[in-house]
Amino acid sequence: MLDYIRIACAVPPVKVADVIVNTQDICDKIAEAENAGCDVVVFPELALTGYTCADLFFQSALLNAAVDGLSQICEYTKRFPSLTVAVGAPLLIRGQMYNCGIVISDGIVRGIVPKTYLPNYKEFYERRWFSSSYDLMQASVHTSDLGLVGEYDIPVGRNLLFKIGDGTLMGVEICEDLWSPMPPSTMLALNGAEVILNLSASNETVGKRAYRRDLVKHQSSMCNCIYAFCSAGYTESTQDLVFSGHSLIAENGNLLFENKQDLQTDYLLVQDADLGKIRAERRKNKSVRDATTFYGKVEPACIVDCRSNALRSDGALYNLNKLSFVPADRQTRMERCSSIFNIQVTGLAQRLKAIGANAVVGISGGLDSTLALLVAVEAMRRLGRPMTDVYGVTMPCFGTSDRTYQNAWELMKVLGISAKEISIKDAVNTHFRDIGHDPGVFDTTYENAQARERTQVLMDYAGEVGGIVVGTGDLSELALGWCTYNGDHMSMYSVNASVPKTLIRWIIANIAEDSRFAAARDVLMDILDTPISPELLPPDETGKISQQTEDLVGPYALHDFFLYNMLRFDFTPKKIYTMACRAFRDDFDTDTVKKWLKVFYRRFFTQQFKRSCMPDGVKVGHISVSPRGDWKMPSDAVARVWLDEVDKL
Repeated sequence: MLDYIRIACAVPPVKVADVIVNTQDICDKIAEAENAGCDVVVFPELALTGYTCADLFFQSALLNAAVDGLSQICEYTKRFPSLTVAVGAPLLIRGQMYNCGIVISDGIVRGIVPKTYLPNYKEFYERRWFSSSYDLMQASVHTSDLGLVGEYDIPVGRNLLFKIGDGTLMGVEICEDLWSPMPPSTMLALNGAEVILNLSASNETVGKRAYRRDLVKHQSSMCNCIYAFCSAGYTESTQDLVFSGHSLIAENGNLLFENKQDLQTDYLLVQDADLGKIRAERRKNKSVRDATTFYGKVEPACIVDCRSNALRSDGALYNLNKLSFVPADRQTRMERCSSIFNIQVTGLAQRLKAIGANAVVGISGGLDSTLALLVAVEAMRRLGRPMTDVYGVTMPCFGTSDRTYQNAWELMKVLGISAKEISIKDAVNTHFRDIGHDPGVFDTTYENAQARERTQVLMDYAGEVGGIVVGTGDLSELALGWCTYNGDHMSMYSVNASVPKTLIRWIIANIAEDSRFAAARDVLMDILDTPISPELLPPDETGKISQQTEDLVGPYALHDFFLYNMLRFDFTPKKIYTMACRAFRDDFDTDTVKKWLKVFYRRFFTQQFKRSCMPDGVKVGHISVSPRGDWKMPSDAVARVWLDEVDKL
């Protein structure tokens, strides 16, 4: 099971008080939802009669027609045993009228949820017609008491949780309930609701659409849930108000989908949501459970088994961003990059101020060292210190190409830092002789000796100039162990430790447009265009880079995708593979995805020992592998379970 659920928000072209037409339109939308492979379809508040019936709600003819319509809808749902329906209608229970959300599956009313908070201000006077769920004197009602077809008891109350599919728990609340300081959905979530449906009739005024959107996103975040909000369309009475037909689905604070028109009716909004993300958040977020302890006993929920078939969604409609760490929207991406850079700068500036040190950075002409240098320069600027308090060291050796060498020097020059070149060729060759290594053998020893020599130079030079070594290694390299233990793996403060490779490119591109770094723009753009390489093997005969990291360890775009979904949401290899095949369908075939997924798990598990002793580094996002709180894992853990699952794909 991939843990997706497909939800439809159905807004029929309601005709006020014309229950016969409304019933047929609701049935048509149910059929549409079935054809779309939905697991759940939710309708607006009082969709069966129309929300704006006013004193017509007192008319027995309208109430009787609503019950007849509800019976017809129940009968119709027998055709679709895999679909759960939530529809709004007025119901009389013990002589009191309630504005209800009615959950139906396979021809049976599974439960009735009356509205709790009834607006009674300005243009809304619901208390004139309806009673609150708090007025209920019973926990169930018989079909015969309602006039419905069949002989069975129906659970009724604001505390119902509906079990659908393979055990997914779903709650229901109605419009104004969400606007209250303590929405019923909060209590439902504390009792385990993973999905909340809101049947609404929300009128439109200037600015309300944005407010409504923020409200739904906020509640889905606070409750760690999927929240589907379905509102009545503009065919409601326009005597004093216009209704928007605003529908949207949010997932843990993120808007998945909403209708595009400000005023709309007669449509079906269909979207997949990821229950796996909700469940992962709840396993980690203990604050939700603590709330039940700190604020007293939560009203217990009544779980109603809808006996529906397994959830059908395969997640095909779920929006996947193949660059998981990089926002697709340009404005959001620029803001994210600026925020991350500021966090990095603040962390380093505080560390330099606290210990009264200069900054020493090894400059290779590659992405990681470039970002680390930019952070160091901006940190000095904020501290009001001269740029010469940043010491850049380029350390050419066997694999250094002309392009990266020139870029390293040009970058240091235009930034105005203290620049130094220390060739390590002689030192490494001496070391090879000492340990008996043939310099013509380009093996791990050949590569690691260079990395460790560079680190030794930086550490000793930092002592010479009263500085600390600013680490350049990034999150992607740490996850894969693509660093030399006690070589580039080590520093005195690691500013890139929680920044993935795919995001570093965008951060540098964003900085290149910053007026503060205008002088460095040209060289920064050339660095961005340079292939990613450790430059530990000699260049080719033309002097160009011969060793490209992604040919050896795999595409960073894939590895960052794997890393994000493994650590952020604890997804299984099967789910990550399925998602990656979809997200990268235009870039890699399925065999390639599987190949690098296996490499990812193997390297992630075997390289934990490098992460267990990594230096301090500022955290910038949700994902970090620091052993001091973000990722705790024994270095001798075995990857067999994960690798076996990959082999079976």
